[in-house]
Amino acid sequence: MHIATVNPANGETVKTYHPMGEDEIERRLQLAVATFRTYRKTGFDERARLLHRAADLLLEDRDDIARVITTEMGKPVTQARAEAAKCAKAMHWYADHAAELLADEEPDASDVKDSGASRVLVRYRPLGPVLAVMPWNFPLWQVVRFAAPALMAGNVGLLKHASNVPQTALYLEDLFHRAGFTEGTFQTLLIGSAAVDDILRDERVKAATLTGSEPAGRAVASTAGEMIKKTVLELGGSDPYVVMPSADLDRAAEVAVTARVQNTGQSCIAAKRFIVHADVYDAFAERFTAGMKALKVGDPMDEETDVGPLSSEQGRTDLEELVDDAVRAGATVLCGGERPDGPGWFYPPTVLTGISREMRIHREEAFGPVATLYRAADLDEAVLIANDSSFGLSSNVWTREEAEVDRFVRDLEAGSVYVNGMTASHPAFPFGGVKRSGYGRELSGHGIREFCNITTVWHGA
Repeated sequence: MHIATVNPANGETVKTYHPMGEDEIERRLQLAVATFRTYRKTGFDERARLLHRAADLLLEDRDDIARVITTEMGKPVTQARAEAAKCAKAMHWYADHAAELLADEEPDASDVKDSGASRVLVRYRPLGPVLAVMPWNFPLWQVVRFAAPALMAGNVGLLKHASNVPQTALYLEDLFHRAGFTEGTFQTLLIGSAAVDDILRDERVKAATLTGSEPAGRAVASTAGEMIKKTVLELGGSDPYVVMPSADLDRAAEVAVTARVQNTGQSCIAAKRFIVHADVYDAFAERFTAGMKALKVGDPMDEETDVGPLSSEQGRTDLEELVDDAVRAGATVLCGGERPDGPGWFYPPTVLTGISREMRIHREEAFGPVATLYRAADLDEAVLIANDSSFGLSSNVWTREEAEVDRFVRDLEAGSVYVNGMTASHPAFPFGGVKRSGYGRELSGHGIREFCNITTVWHGA
């Protein structure tokens, strides 16, 4: 198994690591269990103190870890710094709110009396060691949005990060340790994907969360189902971005560019399918395409770069194949569509129109800066196109008509509906999808309770 930092801007291998052997994995599992026995008894004040400290350290490290992230997976360094700041914000938020979110609940007094009890409480207790299988595209954020609530709930974490971001993975373990969390509270496992199944089958691991591909989600869900363990899955997305005639077209087109190419388009919640009402289709297409053409593609360490390289050579090949398939089937390229010469795994911002259902790009997630444009005759057709996907992560709607907003919120098959704005996660709001985008929720009170034993405590009269 190859665990290494390979710079996607030039293809050079920076650093390689040996996967952990069975003995080291066993040591860390034993340590996780032993640590949980003690850590679960700590109070919210102590957990919050430690998590606040981790957030402060992360902000101090922001410039350095941003360069590491950019070297490992290629996102523009300005976006990497922003990711670090977002993680610190989430840590502070959970440190401040966890006690309230997990406070004991008392059912309605009439229901308590009807049950024959003198008192009933609902209490949230931690489960134990939780395995997190995380992707490379937001190598800090994906982990922190699991770790912050899990640690505040009293669980301990085991991280299996993507094999192309080992330095970031090791940094996260070190960050929590420097903040004062004991060694076994959060551990990074440098292992390949093949080792995940055995760890998930281990009785000492109580639950799992995965953000990643559909095949990876199926594998983890299958094993967890067999072992009867709780899972949360956040998988792919092919989010619709619907523009209606009443929308502010200039703003909608401007935001559409950012929504598509954030993180070089390698984001599950990036808008990917742009569904535009026929009355404003041409005007939107012109503005959107001009915005995509104007983006600066280049060295991700350059502060002025908008779009960096894709994370891997295979990722670029996969994206090229989707575009080529669409063009062969009759799609029109409005901009981009051809890989540039030179080193690194770059691909230009690309806009395709004339998309049909038989094209792979209509069915599959385009993980890179490639947008597809659809023309919708009316609201009903816009909803049909938007829902004509196996994914259902998030969605974006641009309209000033409240009746249209109500229809979209009612009918779109997605975990979120963002009106007149682009999808973005916030620690206070639940995040997750439906259909093949996964199940369960991260963030907010919903997320922190996913890995809790929700316990009814009944007292007799």
